[in-house]
Amino acid sequence: MQTDTVPALRVSDLRKTYDNGVEALKGVSLDVAPGDFYALLGPNGAGKSSLIGIVSSLVNKSSGTVEIFGTSIDKDRDGAMRLIGLVPQELNFNMFEKPLDICVNYAGFYGIPRAQALLRAEEELKNAQLWDKADKMSRTLSGGMKRRLMIARAMMTRPRLLILDEPTAGVDIEIRRGMWQTLKAINAAGTTIILTTHYLEEAENLCRNLAIIDHGRIVTEGPMRSLLAKLDVEGFIFDIDGELPAQLPVIEGTALVASDGHTLDMDMPRAMDLNRVFAAFAAAGIRVRSMRTKSNRLEELFVRLTGKPEVTDTDALTPHAQDAQERPA
Repeated sequence: MQTDTVPALRVSDLRKTYDNGVEALKGVSLDVAPGDFYALLGPNGAGKSSLIGIVSSLVNKSSGTVEIFGTSIDKDRDGAMRLIGLVPQELNFNMFEKPLDICVNYAGFYGIPRAQALLRAEEELKNAQLWDKADKMSRTLSGGMKRRLMIARAMMTRPRLLILDEPTAGVDIEIRRGMWQTLKAINAAGTTIILTTHYLEEAENLCRNLAIIDHGRIVTEGPMRSLLAKLDVEGFIFDIDGELPAQLPVIEGTALVASDGHTLDMDMPRAMDLNRVFAAFAAAGIRVRSMRTKSNRLEELFVRLTGKPEVTDTDALTPHAQDAQERPA
């Protein structure tokens, strides 16, 4: 019996070994709660794409179990897939179709009557701020609009679980932040979202919980705030009035550098008293106009756990050609 206490996604001891011998997943287990906004992070070749491919039934698993709101992908694949909306990283719609037709035709694949699909398409295109482009050729849309169209199309089936694979890849920061608002609204309306991204600021701003996967294993998981609180270093940016002195003050335990002639970048132990920092600035004749916290805490956590400097947007362990060969008929 499905209840609100059943995880939106339950993965248990999931393993995947490809024909070339690459072991992409080595016993991955995780639960995603209903209504959560969940980040799945990992470096190139970590196993993210394999995990998403198996959950969305595009890649065959070697062993383990996957349940979507209590529905097993082994026992009821079609039922499980009806609960999922997938937004892949690649743009995979017909550029010579109109957004309205793309959405309506997609709904038709799932047996949604055309009259109902037309109403849903209008609603979802409006939510994506694309209704004024509904009858334009999709190839004329901007990169950000095409990304939003992918989300609108996925929402046509009213999925309970929306999986987003690098949804803002290749778009500028203004468009990205606009898409954040769209995704927050979808989540607030009750849809569970799983996000993979290599923009660490994106994960920190959007997600409440996360898992970091590396070499086919989950290396850490839990609430975003709790994981970030484990860091013993905090970063600040100081905007300075006037010019910086030729010699910056030396403050024991901190790393202080000048980003430019009017900005200081500092990492310091979380337990350190900021008054000590301001006293050193004052002694050096540095006047602080404003300060802000750096948004790189999640990146620091990632580096500590995996030893890698950044999260990339591809997964070398799952080439598209190999994935395509494994897609179920």
